[in-house]
Amino acid sequence: MKQPLAHRMRPKNIQEIIGQQHLVGEGKILWRMVQANHFQSMILYGPPGTGKTSIASAIAGSTGTPFRLLNAVTHNKKDMEVVVQEAKMHRHLVLILDEVLV
Repeated sequence: MKQPLAHRMRPKNIQEIIGQQHLVGEGKILWRMVQANHFQSMILYGPPGTGKTSIASAIAGSTGTPFRLLNAVTHNKKDMEVVVQEAKMHRHLVLILDEVLV
């Protein structure tokens, strides 16, 4: 099955990100984190379509870090527990928890 165009066009690393240079430009915070392969937990917040998921997946792609996407609406606690166990097996894991309602 073909993926939607947005998924196929999503940047695979931070060098492919257009815009958000205050975050991913050379010497900026996310660029430095990728270069050092050292990350802190972070929350990317904003309206739909602003690139939050794309930035997170590009970070994972830039570092070769395992990447998991969970949707808070369609996934359940058991799905989250599986990802937590996987994270324990790896040193790093990029987890995107999408569609969180506040």
